[in-house]
Parts: sequence; structure tokens; C-alpha cells
Amino acid sequence: MRRRILDIVMWSLFGVALALVVLPAIDIIVGILAQSAGSWSPELLFTPTSGVAGGLLNAWTGTLMLMALLLIMAAPIGVLGGIYLAEFGSQRLAQILRFGSETLAGVPSIIVGYVIYLVFVVKFGWSFSALAGGIALTIMVIPYIMRSTEAALRQVPTNLREGGTALGLPPSLTIRRVLLPMALPNIMTGLVVAEAIAMGETAPLIYTAGWSNSLPTAQLIHQPIGYLTYVVWTYINQPFSQAHQLAYSAAALLLVLLLLLIGLGRLISARASRFNDRFQV
Repeated sequence: MRRRILDIVMWSLFGVALALVVLPAIDIIVGILAQSAGSWSPELLFTPTSGVAGGLLNAWTGTLMLMALLLIMAAPIGVLGGIYLAEFGSQRLAQILRFGSETLAGVPSIIVGYVIYLVFVVKFGWSFSALAGGIALTIMVIPYIMRSTEAALRQVPTNLREGGTALGLPPSLTIRRVLLPMALPNIMTGLVVAEAIAMGETAPLIYTAGWSNSLPTAQLIHQPIGYLTYVVWTYINQPFSQAHQLAYSAAALLLVLLLLLIGLGRLISARASRFNDRFQV
């Protein structure tokens, strides 16, 4: 009887903890979708912002451009850093890199944005630009990618490494052909989390990317760029109903993009997992 009562109490506490996490998230999502439901139209997605009205074409295309730059810059650095920490983590340099990564993860995003502003926007004369914003976001998410890659590789069974060594494979080939395919699902999860974190940032982009009502171009410097979080952060404080509607629409579009990103990451991870199952068989 005592065990049954304890079991009921613990499951009740777990349920309450889950509700404390899930219910506020549901309330936020439902509230945003309800507030933005009346403004969804083709014009919203395919018209640039004009003053406190217009559409979100420049904002969502700019957000996608920033996320593409982030992936191009952060993924190679973060994954290679995680591989080094996982496979050569006992070396002194790896310990220094791990400490630096953990320290960087704790730096507030606005400080990262201000440093990039001083160095690239002011010192190098790039002005507000997509590349400066991409660098700020890259610096922010590299620790998360490194940590997830290191954890993913450490979960790969040791006998696979020993098997590669027994076959005479060099460490680089063992990592590339054996370890990385096995760790790919978890690495993809880390990349999705990093992209999601960056997609919701505003403070570092205000200092680096600025804002523009125009569509982004291939010019990466000397040209500001629009993004969805700026609309949410700025327009919700404007004393106009049109601005509020646009802010809620931008927040809803961010949720949609985030869900699409998570779905894409799950799809890639599932395919990688099926490949690993066939590999193990």
C-alpha cells in the first residue's frame, strides 16, 4: 500500500510538472494564432513591409537568409569542434576548447551582438548587414552544436571504434565512414535546436543586421536586412492596431517556420536512423 501511494504521488507530481511546461506553451501558441487569424492572406506573405503596415515578404525572406548563413558558417565549425572534443578530448587543447565553449554559451546574446557591432559594423565598416548578423548568430549557437555533436559521438558504441582500429583504418576514415553516420540523427537534432535558438533572437540582430523594408539581395555587407523577430519586438509597442496585427502575424509565421524546421530535422534524423539500422544488420 505504501509503494502504491508513493507511486500515485510521484506520477501526480510528474503530471503537474508536465502541465507547467505544456500548458503555458499551448496558451502562447493558441493566443498568437487567434490574434493573427484574421490577417492571413497572400498579400501578407508576398508584400514587403511599409511603415507600420504592409506584409512580411522582406521579413521572412531575410530570416531564411540569416538561417542559411548561420547553417553555412556554424555547422562546419560546430561539428568539427564536437568531433575533436569527442575523439581527442583528453588533450589539453580540447579541455581549453571545452571550457571556452561552455563560457561562450553563457554570454548574453546582446553582448555578442554589441561586440560584433563594434568589430564588423564599425571597425571594418560593413554597416548593418546580413553577414554581420549571421556572424553574431553563429557565435551564439556554436557551443550548442559542439556540445550536441560531442554527446552524439560519445553515444556510439566503443566496439565500432575498436573494429575500425582492428581493420587498420586511420582515425579520420573511422570517424568519417563509421562514427559520423551512426551519430548523424543526434547531430541533426543539435543543428535544429541551434537554428531554432537563432530564429528567435532579436537583440544581436538589432546591432548587426539593422532593419530594412526591402527584399534581401546577394550583397552580404553594406546593406541592412529585415527579419521576423524585429517586427514582433518593434511593432507590438506601436500605438496602431495595424502594427499589432503585423506583429502577431510575424510571431505566427515564426511558429510555422519553426515547426517546419523541426519536421525537416526529424525527417532527416529518421532516414539516418533507418540507414544505421541497415548498417548494423
